[in-house]
Amino acid sequence: MTIKKIDKSQMRKVILDFPKQFEEALEFSKDIKIKGEFENIIVCGLGGSALPANLLICWLNDLILKSRLSIPPIYTHRDYNLPSQTEKKSLVICVSYSGNTEETISALKTAVSRKLKITAITTGGKIANLCKENNISWIKIPVTGIQPRSATGYIFTSLVNLLVGAKIIPNKSKEILELTKKLKKLNQEKEAKKIAKKLVNKIPIVYTSNRFKSLARIWKIIFNENSKIPAFFNYFPELNHNEMVGFTQTKNNNNFHIIILRDNNDHKRNLKRMKLFASLMEAKGIKVDFIDIKKGSVLFKIFSTLLLGNWISYYLALEYKIDPSPVKIVEEFKKKME
Repeated sequence: MTIKKIDKSQMRKVILDFPKQFEEALEFSKDIKIKGEFENIIVCGLGGSALPANLLICWLNDLILKSRLSIPPIYTHRDYNLPSQTEKKSLVICVSYSGNTEETISALKTAVSRKLKITAITTGGKIANLCKENNISWIKIPVTGIQPRSATGYIFTSLVNLLVGAKIIPNKSKEILELTKKLKKLNQEKEAKKIAKKLVNKIPIVYTSNRFKSLARIWKIIFNENSKIPAFFNYFPELNHNEMVGFTQTKNNNNFHIIILRDNNDHKRNLKRMKLFASLMEAKGIKVDFIDIKKGSVLFKIFSTLLLGNWISYYLALEYKIDPSPVKIVEEFKKKME
């Protein structure tokens, strides 16, 4: 069976085009301006629409350490209404690729009722209509027809430009354009195919350092959504204090395959933990693969690793002869919720 017969939604093309999202989003989100002084930022979203906010926080944490930027705390909210951290001087950012995510609509309506400063990122839908009705400035993503998890570059860059427009961070266009160039040069398909073959009939468990735990979480999610399989994630050093005990009984250990995302700049004690943990797991019959995060800026580390995860989960879906794009069970669930 050919790839085209399985990949009916052409996800391969979407992944190949992923680097272009950053430069396109720099253009369509450049004019957003948000006035005010904010004590914190609440990013409301679910599923693929929420993932870029976690990557944003990962990147900003590094900027804060290196540049000593003063950035208000950023919280992600994956639920109805608004979280307890919401204050009068909060900036509420509602992100929904479709514009029809009911939990995010609830958050937006709550923010409107509390007369908070609000903005949004969406392709349209009810979120766009609510913004228009309440005179709220928002960013329109002009590209539809892909899954929200595949729009990470659009949403991430829009979030960055929102922070620039609110004068919270300096302009980052140069860094993002440089990221685009480097991502375009990558060719990760061959590596991804080899790893995907190892994962057939296995449950992937993705581990990394605390610094990059958002990446491990996203790998877990794209295994769920692209490959249509269970997957799990955790991070060092926390997992050494609890989760690894769960592998004591070896009866089901051959069901798992551990992937450790390792950065050469991780704390040296964590690097030792990773190596020691891998040897313990292999002794218990669990296959372990190390994937070294590419050298470069933190932005490049984040998105080159994310891109590799997309390729692996894509080719794993092909191994199972299943179209990686649709999430039928999610759509069925939403209909029943209505």
